[in-house]
Amino acid sequence: MQVVKLIIPAGQASPAPPIGPALSQYGINIGDFTNQFNEKTQEDGGILTPVVLTIYKDRSFSVELKTPPTSELIRRRLGIKKGSSVPNLKKVGKLTQQHIDEIIEIKKDDFNTTDRDKALKIIEGQAKQMGVEIEK
Repeated sequence: MQVVKLIIPAGQASPAPPIGPALSQYGINIGDFTNQFNEKTQEDGGILTPVVLTIYKDRSFSVELKTPPTSELIRRRLGIKKGSSVPNLKKVGKLTQQHIDEIIEIKKDDFNTTDRDKALKIIEGQAKQMGVEIEK
């Protein structure tokens, strides 16, 4: 059994690079994987989606989808293409409390805490690294 972790835009998996070459070495049916992934994520509109692919000895596999990275959720909430190249000096946006609550709700299963205050600190840290201010 082998585990492969990938991050793929939702609904946009294809056998072309980089997915095809990354999975071809494991001998699985790449077309089946891309079809399953695209079916499960077609509603998510291209948001980057982490996937954990467990490949068994008989070349069958199981697909487990994770929630998008926090930085991707922040970026989408603010409508920005990327974070700041100089996060301490140049700010690219401001997260409202409503944005933070939405992100906590989406990410709650993947956080390593159930405490809301700690989850808030995780999001604030990611936002700070991106040059995003937090509205208090």
